[in-house]
Amino acid sequence: MAGTAQIELWHAEKVATQVTVNRSANGIQYAAWGETRLPEADLERLVGAVPAALSGALSQRAYYFIPLAIADTGETLIAPAYSVDLSDRAICHRNASFGNTQAVFLSTRLVEDRFGLAFEFFINVAHNFVEAAGVPEGFATLVWSQAEAQARGETSQDAWEARRRAQELRPGQKGTQAGIDERARNSYFESAFSDALAIYMLSLAVDFDYHDLREREYPLLAAPALAERLRHVAGLFPANEGYEFQILYRRKG
Repeated sequence: MAGTAQIELWHAEKVATQVTVNRSANGIQYAAWGETRLPEADLERLVGAVPAALSGALSQRAYYFIPLAIADTGETLIAPAYSVDLSDRAICHRNASFGNTQAVFLSTRLVEDRFGLAFEFFINVAHNFVEAAGVPEGFATLVWSQAEAQARGETSQDAWEARRRAQELRPGQKGTQAGIDERARNSYFESAFSDALAIYMLSLAVDFDYHDLREREYPLLAAPALAERLRHVAGLFPANEGYEFQILYRRKG
């Protein structure tokens, strides 16, 4: 294992000039640089899971898979290899801009399995899509109807907190009516859609148990409610050729 003193950190822009950016068949731009320990076939399969219908909104994005993106500096610095010391200074991803290109540098060596890296990639893709294209109206209608029906749980801490804020009763101007916090509701729509889109793409690329997404701070969204969201997303963004979307329910006994 290389020691920290032996590893020279690179500026993100320098990395971008040294590597060839590929364009997947679905239109997504990506590259790998450094000792990622990510087989090329696995990377192609991962990137290829992004539905082609998303690529138009991501035309100015490029995703760089690198060993470690360093967090504790004002500059966007990239480590070409792994060390324990550098991993303590690293973050899951960092963003940078080069001219018209918005780059996302994803740390491949901070996660221990394909599941973790895949979800990190897809949640970034989902957030980038929402930034560019917003939330489909039909999806917003669906998730708000679920919230009003008090569907149990949510898909992330951000979605859980935004939903809670949106549904808090607020006094009207005269103190006699309750109003909805529209800013919180829009934040909820964005978080819930980003989560659902990322989980949908994850399901195309990796076989996983939904409960692997559970975090301690909030209850996970009930499976039937999530399935309804994922089917809606799949209808908007059909899977590419060679990928299949399916939901399997585990039966007891």
